[in-house]
Amino acid sequence: MKFGERNENEWFWDAVETKPERGALEVQGANVNFFSWSREGPGLFFVHGHNAHAGWWDFIAPFFKSKYKVVASDLSGMGDSDHREYYDCETYTEELIKVAQKNQLGAETVIVAHSFGGVLAIKAMAAFPERFKGLILLDSGVKHPDDIQHADPPRLGRQKLYPSVEVAVSRFRLQPPQPCENSFILNYIARHSIEHLDDGFTWKFDDEHLQRMAPISGLEEDFTNLKAKCALIYGENSKSFSKKSAEHMKGLLPLLEVRELRDSQHHLFLDQPLNFIELLTETLSGW
Repeated sequence: MKFGERNENEWFWDAVETKPERGALEVQGANVNFFSWSREGPGLFFVHGHNAHAGWWDFIAPFFKSKYKVVASDLSGMGDSDHREYYDCETYTEELIKVAQKNQLGAETVIVAHSFGGVLAIKAMAAFPERFKGLILLDSGVKHPDDIQHADPPRLGRQKLYPSVEVAVSRFRLQPPQPCENSFILNYIARHSIEHLDDGFTWKFDDEHLQRMAPISGLEEDFTNLKAKCALIYGENSKSFSKKSAEHMKGLLPLLEVRELRDSQHHLFLDQPLNFIELLTETLSGW
């Protein structure tokens, strides 16, 4: 930590020192980890993005604990949840539903989901249309056809091992790549993304997840047919989700609330955490 960083970012350190209760349950043979910051109020369920984990919400979730029953889970293959031989949307839907049930998140619950987590949340809400009150997508959803990038098939590689935590932290990069001025946030997330093995340190996520994940189909239809309240918050400068895609989603779902977070990219709540909290609070208050 740089000199003066603690005082300058006191809000962040106060938040991450608000430790959640931890729990786990079994879904399709895998343990699924979850955090709970509070037990009173309507449900607020945070779902992280690809290769991330519930700890990405450590500096966001505590701001909502006085009003909501706040929960976040580690998707299987990520964080402290078990890895699987095979991943699909149906199993992830079961994970989200069972974590919600375990934490007594009722039908008044709103899901807040980033990136890959938003895709899974759309699939879950399409499968269980009466289960949740609403969905707030963060730089996520149904992209305009012009914005869809066809990446090369993922290649198998050996698990990355590092000799120390410090070396691993120095190699941490956001995906998709982007700069982020809040190095204290990146450092915190990186340190909570590492696990110790007998021969070194590595990332918690399953580095073969993309190869083991079943293709996702029917997303546009599922999104178009959503009956619950729905909002989109996207980064003004996101390379992953453009204004064109936001307008495309609005065309598919006319009641969609669309909000742009200024001076942010795909990882919008890392770029502008306090402005994000304010915008999320404003969105929730209207529901």
